[in-house]
Amino acid sequence: MRDPIQYLGPRLKEIRLKSGLSLREVARQLGVSPSFVSQIENGKSQPSVATLYSFARLLGVPVDVLFESQWNGKVANDAKTEVEQVSRNTFETPSDAWDESRARISAVNPSNRSLITMDSGVQWERLAATSEKSVNFMEIIYEPGAQSNESGELIVHDGYEYGYALDGEIEVTIGDLVLTLSKGHSIGFDSSIPHKFRNIGTVDFHGIWFVHGCAGLKK
Repeated sequence: MRDPIQYLGPRLKEIRLKSGLSLREVARQLGVSPSFVSQIENGKSQPSVATLYSFARLLGVPVDVLFESQWNGKVANDAKTEVEQVSRNTFETPSDAWDESRARISAVNPSNRSLITMDSGVQWERLAATSEKSVNFMEIIYEPGAQSNESGELIVHDGYEYGYALDGEIEVTIGDLVLTLSKGHSIGFDSSIPHKFRNIGTVDFHGIWFVHGCAGLKK
């Protein structure tokens, strides 16, 4: 007999798709981040009872339907390929990108990381979620040709950024300074200086990034 909890996420995704609601619209109506909804649908996070009731009410189904034992575990083809992309301009600071789930101790493994995919070919993977709100610790992934945002504009926000290149090569522009960050190289800078990143190589760029003190937007 199947464990209904194990298939709760895909079941939620199937019902949401049948309702015609996008992942982003569900997140907006529930007052949570798209990454939080995505984590639940992909089985990387278990929702609270209150969240389940909110889902059921929004989707117009009884809570019991979410745990139907006769569900065959199949998800529509469009559900398998659905990737929710966002714009970097959606976030005033990197710390705004994630949901409010935080703790004094945060242990994360590759199977339960929050993932944000941007329309500019960039991915952010959250590496920890402690109770300190004005920080962001993540792995960044830039596809070949990808840049910080689609427009190529420089970004400005509060805080300081520290990065370490794991693989690939990325062009870093900070004010009038343009430099290349490649495997084994690291960098730190004041994020109030206009900046952007662009993958100038032919392979994905992977880096570990830490942004501290990103409490608000500075123009």
